Amino acid sequence: MNIFRMLGDLSHLLAIIILLIKIWKTRSCSGISGKSQILFTAVYTTRYLDLFTNFISLYNSVMKVVFLVTSYATIYLIYFKFKATYDKNHDTFRIEFLLAPCALLALVLNHEFTFLEVLWTFSIYLEVVAILPQLFMVSKTGEAETITSHYLFCLGSYRALYIFNWIYRYYFEDFKDLIPVIAGIIQTVLYCDFFYLYITKVIKGRALKLPA
Repeated sequence: MNIFRMLGDLSHLLAIIILLIKIWKTRSCSGISGKSQILFTAVYTTRYLDLFTNFISLYNSVMKVVFLVTSYATIYLIYFKFKATYDKNHDTFRIEFLLAPCALLALVLNHEFTFLEVLWTFSIYLEVVAILPQLFMVSKTGEAETITSHYLFCLGSYRALYIFNWIYRYYFEDFKDLIPVIAGIIQTVLYCDFFYLYITKVIKGRALKLPA
């Protein structure tokens, strides 16, 4: 554990809290991509199967449970509790075009060809692109609510902070794991355009609008 990982985890947790509060307080999931949330749920489910086989620390286990519970709760709110407010007409990204390549890549490029290891690797690759349906939806509608923008910013910040975490671990713990490092860098790059728009517009009180 180091300060960058802790801040990254807190940013990740804050993103989820912002999303859940937005949905619950407005009683609406308008502007939220259910498909992105399905992908994130798949990410946490396949990554945290070791929760039942490998105890690392209480902090680690609690965070895993929190991410699993909140991801499934989000799916419930979008597709059941507030189903009538879900904008499926704009949430049209074909997620099978993300799932299939990630699964294939995980089978080919992994540390060890075992069931849990392949699923863990799949989760790393899938997390890179899981946000694309949400960004596609924002681009399609032309703008995002401020609260949704805060959610996306925190989510992107989580991955950016993890890059500093890996740099820290490389110098102080001799950490060398190219799969999550390269995946994390690519994922952060995907957020760069959003980061720029967020900083120049949202924090100045203007609505975030992305080019179609």
